Amino acid sequence: MALTNWLWRPLLLLWMLILTSSPILYVCLESYQYPGFQGLIQDNDTLRLGLDFQRMLRINHMLYIALTWKSKDVSKCTVRGKNSDECYNYIKVLVPRNDETLFACGTNAFNPTCRNYKINSLELVGEEVVGQARCPFESSQSNVGLFAGGDFYSATMTDFLASDAVIYRSLGEGRPVLRTVKYDSKWLREPHFLHAIDYGNYVYFFLSEIAVEYTALGKVVFSRVARVCKNDNGGSPRVLDRYWTSFLKARLNCSVPGDSFFYFDVLQSLTNVLQINQRPAVIGVFTTQANSIPGSAVCAFYMDDIEKVFNGKFKEQRNSDSSWTPVADENVPRPRFQMSF
Repeated sequence: MALTNWLWRPLLLLWMLILTSSPILYVCLESYQYPGFQGLIQDNDTLRLGLDFQRMLRINHMLYIALTWKSKDVSKCTVRGKNSDECYNYIKVLVPRNDETLFACGTNAFNPTCRNYKINSLELVGEEVVGQARCPFESSQSNVGLFAGGDFYSATMTDFLASDAVIYRSLGEGRPVLRTVKYDSKWLREPHFLHAIDYGNYVYFFLSEIAVEYTALGKVVFSRVARVCKNDNGGSPRVLDRYWTSFLKARLNCSVPGDSFFYFDVLQSLTNVLQINQRPAVIGVFTTQANSIPGSAVCAFYMDDIEKVFNGKFKEQRNSDSSWTPVADENVPRPRFQMSF
């Protein structure tokens, strides 16, 4: 019992965040009362589909728990040919917008929707926000999101068919909405988004994707870190209009060195920035390719090393039929992008 008290006491209050009403139970530990939660009462789908906890977020001494719930748009979802099991409201985004507001988005039966809530009371703030490009349409699709400098940076699928992957900036007041180029595999190819980090002047996105530079070997998965500048204002009306001009990405190399490197190419999880040897770093868990010898590894990456990689060297593909080759230093455009800090 002492251990239970120690675990629960820092959590002064637990809130359940969903986009409709829900049952709440109270659990009493000694003389303290803490809200406890349950799924849909006497609903077999809850147990069968695992519909309870979707997201957890701790802010100071408060733990916010997002649950899956039934959507009002189930009929529209099933008309589109989706199985009713997929037509719940899966909460895929739960992040602080500022010190007073919580931002949540759900799939909402393939009609992504977002809301703002007061952190202290979970009172709804303002109107619902369209969730497209901020939240996936389907629960199984990957996504990440965070607020940085008042803007929401998201990475997800933007369409019902999951054919358009995007890294997207929106909801800010002073900067334009920007995104990656549509349907261009050189930017993103079947990505699985794992994590996003606000660090310095940039937002970093960690993902795995099909490697376009090794198409001769079939569908090989590489892990990447992509970067965009928070002060990017997009291109001109003739070049990269409403698109990122600062987008870069690099491979994350987690391998065992030797005469022949053994690679752990598939990123599974990543920490936030922490200190290793008094240097900012991230730690990731990687696995081997699906058709390879099963294996896993933990690799650490210093943030200053990641930043150095983005200074070059670069590769390019001159046309769709050619191989990817290094770009000579004298052929790298300078400046690569214009920013004002």
